[in-house]
Amino acid sequence: MADLSSLKDLGTSAEAAAPAHVRKVDSLGRSYATGKRKDAVARVWVKAGSGKIIVNGKDFTAYFARPVLQMILRQPIVAAARDGQFDIVATVAGGGLSGQAGAVRHGLSKALTYFEPGLRSVLKKGGFLTRDSRVVERKKYGKAKARRSFQFSKR
Repeated sequence: MADLSSLKDLGTSAEAAAPAHVRKVDSLGRSYATGKRKDAVARVWVKAGSGKIIVNGKDFTAYFARPVLQMILRQPIVAAARDGQFDIVATVAGGGLSGQAGAVRHGLSKALTYFEPGLRSVLKKGGFLTRDSRVVERKKYGKAKARRSFQFSKR
């Protein structure tokens, strides 16, 4: 009987040790996060503001000219219903435009959860906090690409 009560006590102490998500903001009132996708790495800062989004010193509509990329970048803000409430500054390098948009989206989602931990469940349900780990497979020797063989001819 005594060992059963000790097991009950263990269960309550494990629940108390569960990680609580706390607000992470610097002295300037910004939250910072790093996002990654394919070969692209984005550094994203979020602070309360009027809704400006700057990517590599340009407005995001100028940097990501395609509407699909703009939509990808704005997905976390729209899902969290915080459109026009945050100023976002991002620097992104590596990869192509599609990977860069995905990297900014990932970093923005993480930074939003640091700024406002209550948004975590909404962003996690939308799949924005998961790092897409798919990367290009390396080229193998004796092959034209990663898996494609050279053209075969009998002659």
